[in-house]
Amino acid sequence: MDLMGGMQKAVRRVLVARGVQSSTVDVGGQSVHFYALKGQGKGPPVVLVHGLGGSANGFGRTFFGLARRFSRVIAPDLPGHGFSTEYCGGQVCVRNQFEVLRAFVEQEVKQPAFVVGNSLGGAMSVNLAAEQPQWVRALALVAPAGAELPAEENTALLNAFTVRTPAEARAFTRRLFHQAPLPALLLAPELTRFYDTPTVKALTAEVMATRLSLEPQAVRNLSMPVLFLWGGSERLLPSRSLDWFRANLPAHAQVRVVQGFGHVPQMERPDELVSHLVRFADASEL
Repeated sequence: MDLMGGMQKAVRRVLVARGVQSSTVDVGGQSVHFYALKGQGKGPPVVLVHGLGGSANGFGRTFFGLARRFSRVIAPDLPGHGFSTEYCGGQVCVRNQFEVLRAFVEQEVKQPAFVVGNSLGGAMSVNLAAEQPQWVRALALVAPAGAELPAEENTALLNAFTVRTPAEARAFTRRLFHQAPLPALLLAPELTRFYDTPTVKALTAEVMATRLSLEPQAVRNLSMPVLFLWGGSERLLPSRSLDWFRANLPAHAQVRVVQGFGHVPQMERPDELVSHLVRFADASEL
């Protein structure tokens, strides 16, 4: 029995029952699932981009809080994640994932958005803002990947995604949270289904082989309002990542280290994450 797959579908049913639209569209030949919720606020659309092995479901508990402030909330499943079909794109898997994200924003969002990216989704959001700034009204990076790391730290980080045994699954789960919830620890062995997919393995192998990182100049040149959130309990990304972003983000970027945040605050402290995003939007006059 695919327990995690069943739980993912159950989350989707709950979201749809509460008024969230669940749709699948063709983006350049790739089938992409996404959630959309019409908001009551006057702010721009919010686009939520998840990380490696994650899914749009991970942001589900932020949808309704964000909808009170913004005009739309949109959360795609990157190819090979969530309910989107497997896809890599040959030898440049990361780049092709990004191209699907870029095309999705252009095709489905259709206007400058407040883009919020977590982990690998954070790195992709930086690239979107750097290469296609016309689609990014403001940028929020939540524990983003993409910092230039020494080879040994890069290898150790990627090896963490190799989850083979229940013990490794529980250890990995603890690294994601400030305080891992008991249900997450009990279900941790099922994580192997998320990190053993062809897409996730291809992405990990590519980053392992090439040590892909963001271009420092691209980060420095970000012209839109930027919020950088880092968890005081971050245990997945090395502290050197925080140092790298602090050294390369533009002077106008707001950098906050938040006590009680781990790597995925959208899952553990969704209301607090929404509060940070809304305060930033208010201050940036979005």
